[in-house]
Amino acid sequence: MSPAENVGSTVTDAVSRAYARIADVDRPEVWVELRPEAEVHAEAAEVERRLLDGADLPLAGLLFAAKGNLDIQGLVTTAACPAYGEVAQTDATAVARLRAAGAVCLGATNLDQFATGLVGTRSPYGAVRHAFRPEYISGGSSSGSAVAVALGLVDFALGTDTAGSGRVPAAFHGLVGIKPTRGLVSAAGVVPACRSLDCVTVLAADLDLAEKVAGMMAGFDERDPLSRVDPAGGGAPGAATSASAGGRGARIGIPRPGQLGELAPGWAEAFENVVARLRAGAAELVEVDIEPFLRTARTLYEGAFVAERYAAVGTFVDAHPDEVDPVVGAIVSGARDVPAHRLFSDLEALDVERVRSRQVFTTIDALLLPTTVEHPTLAEVAAEPIAVNSRLGRFTNFANLLDLAAIAVPGGMVGETHFGVQLVGPAFTDARLAGLARRIVGAGAGDQPSAPAAARLDEIVLAVAGAHLSGQPLNHQLTALDGRLLATTTTSADYRLFALDTVPPKPGLVRVAQGEGAPIEVELWALDAASFGRFVAALPQPMAIGRVVLADGSQVEGFLCEPIATAGAADITATGGWRAHLAA
Repeated sequence: MSPAENVGSTVTDAVSRAYARIADVDRPEVWVELRPEAEVHAEAAEVERRLLDGADLPLAGLLFAAKGNLDIQGLVTTAACPAYGEVAQTDATAVARLRAAGAVCLGATNLDQFATGLVGTRSPYGAVRHAFRPEYISGGSSSGSAVAVALGLVDFALGTDTAGSGRVPAAFHGLVGIKPTRGLVSAAGVVPACRSLDCVTVLAADLDLAEKVAGMMAGFDERDPLSRVDPAGGGAPGAATSASAGGRGARIGIPRPGQLGELAPGWAEAFENVVARLRAGAAELVEVDIEPFLRTARTLYEGAFVAERYAAVGTFVDAHPDEVDPVVGAIVSGARDVPAHRLFSDLEALDVERVRSRQVFTTIDALLLPTTVEHPTLAEVAAEPIAVNSRLGRFTNFANLLDLAAIAVPGGMVGETHFGVQLVGPAFTDARLAGLARRIVGAGAGDQPSAPAAARLDEIVLAVAGAHLSGQPLNHQLTALDGRLLATTTTSADYRLFALDTVPPKPGLVRVAQGEGAPIEVELWALDAASFGRFVAALPQPMAIGRVVLADGSQVEGFLCEPIATAGAADITATGGWRAHLAA
């Protein structure tokens, strides 16, 4: 549900708030081209008119942005190279389908030029800095799209993912990044990076919203020669419920000991925390040999496949060396002389690896991996642009070569750094992966909105984790004060949850040392200052209000418990939240 719907306002009101927010955050490098506000207001007003006429617009009120290598009618499609750009006469198919469903596009976001990179720094429009820690990279190539979502400028954004470009920036910002099966979402109207591998992706703060958007974009398109549909039906994003797609008894593959290689400090432990959470949720964890996947990942840039990037834009790059980012130019032009016999040798080797991949997936439903290996600073990328980029794609480069679907989701926090994981599966298992991903991020609150909504300036945001959740016995204390539910999310991975011996039963949330906790499901409620004061004054011991760190690194007011009250209480952290504990 959109911010506009949550506050009972109009789509045009949501547009006004978005442009005010864009001006307030002052991050011009996020955008290649922002549409004029008056033009977007007119489009929003048309959505409102269509709603009044009874049109079925499942995305009405949602605002989005599209990566600058996707056509947006009337804007210049530059792929972050101004000299390459041309005014788009029509929308890319993915953009058109979302606008037809009522979503309103604000503009084109910045990217690594020609979608070549995983860093977000290779653009004449400026290096896109991380949303919350500007000395760090945003991740690329869908850099602007990720930051636009993380900063709350849009509800969701489109990216592309050839080697991990939709998943790596999602991981760096605690977002969901869905990379569909190749061809499920049309690439018509997308400037190609590698035509046979490119996927249009969606980035959002909420899994339900991301899956809904991906489902809206999916479908055969005659404009795309590589467009395809699931031959069995029902595998597209959004096509199955979490109950059918991610039920108990799932077999999830994890790497054998030692195969993850070198990770940033604390990331191996964070990965083990996610594994433990899945195991506690009755998933069967199976060790598999991931070396065939890693071997394939290395061939994307080290083998002949990089020649497809030259086929896409190489002639332009050679003719305009002064208009092209030097790192991008070196990669693309360097592929010009790859001999044809080497490509056929690599294709033969890839055929063998695809057979091995299929064999792995006969024993598991999905493969769990970290999304990437580290979160580098801008300075580190500047010092080693090729080496750092190569490391970041260790776990993502292979997916499209092997015709696999993937979904990246938040895995918690390591200090102030987001840690992300991804689930990878065979082609057309998109719905199953989304169902399994809910075990990691936690399910939404029934029919309640789970997409983040904006609190008003006169409101205080409160995180609740137990008896005040929607549908629980004390929720009326919030609704009686005109509290508004903004979102369902999780804390950072630094909390433990205990079942207290109280009437009515409720949990105690306690912050612990780094690496000793797990993400816990919470709801975010907005109260005006006076109501918040009345609410806090009525709290009984041992409950208290303090600062709670959320999965995206932000902090809000929230329920905490005095540690002394947990003596003898059952530790229910492994369930991931109070609702899951009650269901068990």
